Amino acid sequence: MSSTSTPNRGLTKIATNRLQKELLEWQVNPPAGFKHKVTDNLQRWIIEVTGAPGTLYANETYQLQVDFPEHYPMEAPQVIFLPPSPLHAHIYSNGHICLDILYDSWSPAMTVSSICMSILSMLSSSTVKQRPPDNDRYVKNCRNGRSPKDTRWWFHDDKV
Repeated sequence: MSSTSTPNRGLTKIATNRLQKELLEWQVNPPAGFKHKVTDNLQRWIIEVTGAPGTLYANETYQLQVDFPEHYPMEAPQVIFLPPSPLHAHIYSNGHICLDILYDSWSPAMTVSSICMSILSMLSSSTVKQRPPDNDRYVKNCRNGRSPKDTRWWFHDDKV
């Protein structure tokens, strides 16, 4: 079974070709600690994340949902944790992730694998399990399905 078995509405040919290439690369050489859950939807990937050994998240498993926009890779995908999301100072309880490469620092040279490795690195470098200080306010303001891509993020702390 392949994620490419049915046509996907909403993606350009460039985006479809790029995602098929990334999916094939993933199948041949998956990043350590990640598993792609196969579906028939090329535009939405569900990825299982396992915390790295020797970290606060060792052997814990979470799921990422990656939604690809029509003009991927020129536009960043939307990446969120599905519930329950890890307790981390840059991950909100609604699954939104405060990570610059998902927003302002996105580059078309990035791939799903590079995003996953950045998220794993962010988790692995954490020294404490806690929600962001503004979690409750942020989550309340995100009701009704607001995308994290609609947030004006303030990237001020890369030490967590």
